[in-house]
Amino acid sequence: MSLKQGIQLYTVRDYIKNYEDADETFAFIKEFGCDVIQISGIGPIEPQKVKELVEKYEFDVCVTHKPFDRMLHDLDALIEEHKMIGCDMIGLGSMPTEYRDSLESAREFAQTFQKISEKVAKKGLSLAYHNHDFEFQKFENDKTIMDVLLEETDPATVKLIPDVAWVQWAGINPCDFLNQIGDRVKVVHMKDYIDQNGDIRFVEFGDGLVDFDAIYQTCMRLNLPYAVYEQDSGWTKNAKDSCLVSFKRMIEAAKHLS
Repeated sequence: MSLKQGIQLYTVRDYIKNYEDADETFAFIKEFGCDVIQISGIGPIEPQKVKELVEKYEFDVCVTHKPFDRMLHDLDALIEEHKMIGCDMIGLGSMPTEYRDSLESAREFAQTFQKISEKVAKKGLSLAYHNHDFEFQKFENDKTIMDVLLEETDPATVKLIPDVAWVQWAGINPCDFLNQIGDRVKVVHMKDYIDQNGDIRFVEFGDGLVDFDAIYQTCMRLNLPYAVYEQDSGWTKNAKDSCLVSFKRMIEAAKHLS
């Protein structure tokens, strides 16, 4: 099976606020058989120290989430930090709120993101955008922010990090969306949820409404490289133990279909 599976560290953000806690958490994740991580939500730890941890536990860092402000104003350092940890994709967790109100503002974001992606590409890396549900809200002529991102950025330099829970919550079939954007995807966020009185509530992998069998089949057919578990909140255990349980379920789900 070519699909590598891992953990989105944003899930355990409360346990990686400093070097000592991050060291302990990295060890915990490695002990239950995970070799792949996405670095996101990590505390203010010096880049060299993050590099030491990645190398110590021999993690494959598939992508990150970094602030848009750094992409605008500190891009060279950001690129070098990614090269230090062997990560070739810089991710953005979400566009700033000021770009979400209209298609016109979304186009402004897309143009800026495209320019950043071209600079990143010249250094051998790529830029990726992680969705929530608001990108699928319809504006005039039924066009969405996601339509703008897909139509007005270059697939060669701007990639996507599809979050299957948010896609489904927005009323879109995750498999259809993956089929649509497959050539832009390196990492899929495997997140699960339930509908709690009209509000989304995140749960451990397999305890919610997402059809992961269908999603894994689609990922494998498209030969996508990575899938990472993410849970923003709603843990039934502490976040570290939720990672352990959900990662084991992910491995079993993939084995069942391989």
